[in-house]
Amino acid sequence: MPTPTIPVNIGNTAFMLICASLVMLMTPGLAFFYGGLVGRKNVLAIMIQSFMSLGWTTVLWYAFGYSLCFGPDWHGVIGNPLTYAFLQGVTLHSMFMGNDAGIPLVVHIAYQMMFAIITPALITGAFANRVTFKAYFLFLTAWLIFVYFPFVHMLWSPDGMLAKWGALDFAGGIVVHGTAGFAALASVLFLGRRYVLENKPHNVPLIALGTGLLWFGWYGFNAGSELRVDSVTASAFLNTDIAASFAAITWLLVEWSLGRQPKFVGLLTGAVAGLATITPAAGYVSPTTAVIYGIAAGIVCYLAVALKNRLRWDDALDVWGVHGVGGLLGIILLGVFASTAWNPNGANGLLHGGLAFFEKQCAAALLAAVWAFVFTYGMLWLINLVTPVRVNPQGQERGLDIELHGEEAYPLGF
Repeated sequence: MPTPTIPVNIGNTAFMLICASLVMLMTPGLAFFYGGLVGRKNVLAIMIQSFMSLGWTTVLWYAFGYSLCFGPDWHGVIGNPLTYAFLQGVTLHSMFMGNDAGIPLVVHIAYQMMFAIITPALITGAFANRVTFKAYFLFLTAWLIFVYFPFVHMLWSPDGMLAKWGALDFAGGIVVHGTAGFAALASVLFLGRRYVLENKPHNVPLIALGTGLLWFGWYGFNAGSELRVDSVTASAFLNTDIAASFAAITWLLVEWSLGRQPKFVGLLTGAVAGLATITPAAGYVSPTTAVIYGIAAGIVCYLAVALKNRLRWDDALDVWGVHGVGGLLGIILLGVFASTAWNPNGANGLLHGGLAFFEKQCAAALLAAVWAFVFTYGMLWLINLVTPVRVNPQGQERGLDIELHGEEAYPLGF
């Protein structure tokens, strides 16, 4: 159990509470982002999935989630589920002992909870318009327990297998975006194509609002992952904006050159791709490297979405191409560009003689992608034995808002 040997640092504590609030805001932002991308008949169905994660993930986190992630180690894979179950033993004086930043343990619990909330919500964009709510509820629960919680422990707990091995993930390229993106791909392949295809966004201003909230919240997501205020925090903040901006402009220019028109949705999607890509490296690389990240994200993620379209994978909102490919691209590029000159607690990448570190990053990325894909596919198969996962053709035609929830985002006459 933690002991109060470190005095509370008021500045770091206040900063981390602000960052936790910013990360929490990202989940409603994601709901707006996805809500604008789907058709008018499915707005509430996709938005409720994000808000459901906001509520239910908190329940699981309080009951045993934090303990599984950061409790005493079990073979480097998972924590003891009983140590912090229902936050037993956590008091007003319990301090987070992961560093000497002087933040109370409850602050770390709250901050990491916000990460857990948004990660499974990212996946929902892939299976938009065709998954029953009961199946989603079961999916959300099982995916957190068997995918997200183990990878948090393996990478972000000091005793975790991948952390001890030397793999790095500053704010979630593997833990968040890699696992969510490849879980999304598994969902797409298991469910197949929608009966009713709606690939035209119904509300672009709503997408812009969601992107703005995500971009704003991402500063807490990335800069806050330093868990204190120092120069690395500031560089992570700046790198976040640089990568997002360069990726947004790159995506816009690529799409413009191929389609003869600059697309607003393309600009917004490119920004999210840049944010996802810089996430694992934000506190380990220079601002100049963040430029490279942004340009690479704008090109590679655009091509990944184009490949998805050519293969006719019905990833409705491009979760795999943006988050899965972006997250893994960021992890691999970290293996190339990481520099201890920008974070003494990091590592040197391939360009600085770190061949072994590059290999570890690639191996960790592959492990996360394979596990998230295989488990998600198998889990959906099992859930389908208990309750139908896929909404029937008539329900999809009618729209999930009415079919599943009996509500409408835009009732006639209003």
